[in-house]
Amino acid sequence: MTTQRDGQGTRITIAGFTAALISVDGPAVERAAIDTSHLGLTTAKTFMPSSLYDPGGCDITIAFDPADEPLMTSAEGSITIAWGTTTTDYWIFNGFFSNYRPSATGGERMEAQVTLKATGPITGLIA
Repeated sequence: MTTQRDGQGTRITIAGFTAALISVDGPAVERAAIDTSHLGLTTAKTFMPSSLYDPGGCDITIAFDPADEPLMTSAEGSITIAWGTTTTDYWIFNGFFSNYRPSATGGERMEAQVTLKATGPITGLIA
């Protein structure tokens, strides 16, 4: 049975850096479909799942502080997403910053759009 919760309390830690998280999308995990069709088929293509998946990327929005140096030149590191307010639902994967775009608008909080690229399997306890 699926438990429904809101996202309040979700936090992310990136290679030891904890960001003031505003939103998180992803990681967008994909698994390729390998075409197994042949000329003897007459109604539909056939496919098999790839044995590997692409762990994808993760788009996050964080509160931007101009005093914080973007981690664009840092090496691959550990990324942890703790989902919601529980202490048991989290994903852990290695990754790196692949995009960092700060923005400022008068009278509004400064934010940065960040893309993280996962570089291996996603692990953790997913309840």
